[in-house]
Amino acid sequence: MDTVTRTAAGTAQPRTPKPRADALRNRERIVTAAREMFVEFGPDVPLDEVARRAGVGNATLYRNFPDRAALTHEVVLAVTSRTTDRAEEAANEERDPFVALSRFVHAAADERIGALCPMLSGGFDKDHPELLAERRRLEEAVEGLVERAMSAGRLRTDIAVGDVLVALSQLTRPLPGIACLNIDRFTHRHIQLFLDGLETPARSVLPGTAATLEDLRRQA
Repeated sequence: MDTVTRTAAGTAQPRTPKPRADALRNRERIVTAAREMFVEFGPDVPLDEVARRAGVGNATLYRNFPDRAALTHEVVLAVTSRTTDRAEEAANEERDPFVALSRFVHAAADERIGALCPMLSGGFDKDHPELLAERRRLEEAVEGLVERAMSAGRLRTDIAVGDVLVALSQLTRPLPGIACLNIDRFTHRHIQLFLDGLETPARSVLPGTAATLEDLRRQA
């Protein structure tokens, strides 16, 4: 018998069943495996290989994600959300605002946020409301970190939040298919060099103008 709910008028309506725990775990495994393989091999990796790494059958993968665009959407959403969580944790747990910013940048590298760039191509819907909302949440969180560090006199004033996001994207972007398979071991070293360049007092005059969020949105 179908489970039903009743409206205020007493009309019976089918109740949408909650996904089973094992179904949710399978979905999470698929997204995790896809994220790993998109980083390692690029966004065009065969979906059969994603299913194999996730430890599920092809039918389970396609039941959750009917095509590549649907899976890519979920991976981008998951990476963006997790990265925003790292920014909010750093802001809430670190007393020194520059330490908070540094902690976030290193954490974002671990989330492989730079891998989003190759995914946002082809038929992918970058303007999906769900993704736009999550991107705004990330931008606001990073903007808060930058503003607090700058107000505390710990961050040079000739940069903007866009500079942080551009550098982070470039320094953490994977290079799928290259011979340098262990290149990730240099990521945190180079990020720290970048962070050292953000601290006051500034050691040089930067060419050009600061990159703002508006600049990044125009380029999207």
